Amino acid sequence: MQLQVENVSFSHFRLSKRGNTLEDHALLRNISFGVNQGERIAIVGASGSGKTTLLRLLNRLAEPTQGSIQFEGKSFQEISVTKLRQQILFVAQEPKLFGMTVREALSYPLSLRNLKDVDRCVDECFERIKIARDWYDRTEQELSTGERQWIAIARGLICQPAILLLDEPTANLDANRSELLLRILAQVDCTVLAVTHQFDWAEQFSQRVLQLERGQLVADTNRADWQAIRTAIAQIEIEEAEEWD
Repeated sequence: MQLQVENVSFSHFRLSKRGNTLEDHALLRNISFGVNQGERIAIVGASGSGKTTLLRLLNRLAEPTQGSIQFEGKSFQEISVTKLRQQILFVAQEPKLFGMTVREALSYPLSLRNLKDVDRCVDECFERIKIARDWYDRTEQELSTGERQWIAIARGLICQPAILLLDEPTANLDANRSELLLRILAQVDCTVLAVTHQFDWAEQFSQRVLQLERGQLVADTNRADWQAIRTAIAQIEIEEAEEWD
């Protein structure tokens, strides 16, 4: 088993609905599942069900309140954060380039690893990910939200992690790039876990589906009933909207 999540919970304090007290709010409750090398897993659920929180725990951007996570048989606590994030890479929904140009953003993580032929690797990435040559010297301010997301995904792929975590990877992509991403992810060697609300894309991408509902894992299947998933998520979002009215 490449990744093992055992009885993981995560909670934090937040304002009550009336806004006059702090309450302990559980974002995840007793989550357990394993991941085999090379799997493509879609993580779905209503907004606020804990999907992004789960990805953050898998990248150690947050720590479980309870439970444990293991990577290749070792507890996360036995692995330095730097080494872990080289192996388990998280691509956020709204990524930043930190003032770098596109080419610098792709070169930088490779330089940190002291890899040879960085320029060649970057050129191959531009070709593979279909990045226009006139993007090379663009900065973050010169890119659209979708273009920044595409560069962040390219940066994740060029690092060749063992596990790639994608948070809403198609949220800002056009149809052509969403389709291209499907083809690219079908060919990569790494394990991929993707949080998404795009069910048509998830159905094509995934070999397996984890469904979260109010912080709990309610389904773990490789034979997803997508119509049932859509209906359940829509109903939960309606109920939660009514609770806040």
